[in-house]
Amino acid sequence: MKIAVAGTGYVGLSLATLLSQRHEVVALDVIEEKVNMINNRISPIKDEYIEKYFKEKRLNLKATLDYKEAFEGAKFIIISTPTNYDDELNFFDTSSVEDIIEKVKSMKIDTTMVVKSTIPVGFIEDVKKRYNIDNIMFSPEFLREGKALYDNLYPSRIIVGEKSERAEEFANLLKEASLNKDVPVKYMNSTEAEAVKLFANTYLALRVSYFNELDTYAETYNLNTQDIIDGVCLDPRIGNHYNNPSFGYGGYCLPKDTKQLLANYDKVPQNLIGAIVKSNDTRKDHIANEILNRNPKVVGVYRLTMKSNSDNFRASAIFGIISRLKENGIHIVIYEPTINENTYEGIEIIHDLELFKDISDLIIVNRYEKELDSAKKKVYTRDLYSRD
Repeated sequence: MKIAVAGTGYVGLSLATLLSQRHEVVALDVIEEKVNMINNRISPIKDEYIEKYFKEKRLNLKATLDYKEAFEGAKFIIISTPTNYDDELNFFDTSSVEDIIEKVKSMKIDTTMVVKSTIPVGFIEDVKKRYNIDNIMFSPEFLREGKALYDNLYPSRIIVGEKSERAEEFANLLKEASLNKDVPVKYMNSTEAEAVKLFANTYLALRVSYFNELDTYAETYNLNTQDIIDGVCLDPRIGNHYNNPSFGYGGYCLPKDTKQLLANYDKVPQNLIGAIVKSNDTRKDHIANEILNRNPKVVGVYRLTMKSNSDNFRASAIFGIISRLKENGIHIVIYEPTINENTYEGIEIIHDLELFKDISDLIIVNRYEKELDSAKKKVYTRDLYSRD
């Protein structure tokens, strides 16, 4: 069958790659450079498995700037456009999703839209009423940056926000392309599926925050954080995963999803959800204070990216640290090999790693890399396990 994918970020491109092994997939994007790269089988995002599949697999995949070309004749239209959290509106900006819905409706075609973008709880029911449509459902994604296609090949679960034949057909598309043949499949109403996405990511943010606050305590009282974490995580109910301290949670999902869930609690009693959002700011305050206490003249920021093997620095926790240091008059330089310019938001970019090491009095690192070994005495990091 023909499947259209609107949006070629981590979610859209990984799904387009996955499904184009068996079906005709046309990916829509508004950036011509990305469209050309995909058509030349060059991944516009850093993802090991997407890059591998582009080189090694025969994919029936085409990218286009023309929405009519993408949508005409498509059995399913997957919507994976960005929905950033708007702090002023206190809600997700879903305009990119609604733009696709309006385009599909204007074409009067027989298709089913499947929203993969993260949306507020109740969004699907709302747009059904506002646009007087029924051919739309939600299916949450659970992907890691840099491992999006891998997580589609080996999914933890497949959830579709509808109990219908078309929901089963869509779930089967994902399942047949998966290498995990025992993947659990769960059908539910759209509003519950929307809640699953937000609550799952908020729990992950909670876990990150928990071990970061453990680390803050240990660092404040000069205790061995790793010994404490190892001892705590030997309990199988807690487990030895997602427990590596950092400068705070960031990236595509956790910051915006936690804030959106908190906004959904506007008429519901809560303490914990708000604390998770607040905890991330508190952690950045602590990290910035630890850096300032070392009285550096020049702070070198090693990488803006959130994680190892990633080219994304959207909502990276390091920006919160940078802003706090700038407020205190600290001179900052950045080493970020994915940026070709000489400055980034007014901060000097040093392209030569050895020069960067020499210039910096203190080097701050969210995720440590071996290329810093020669300057290890200058490094400040909370990365204890050298993993994400």
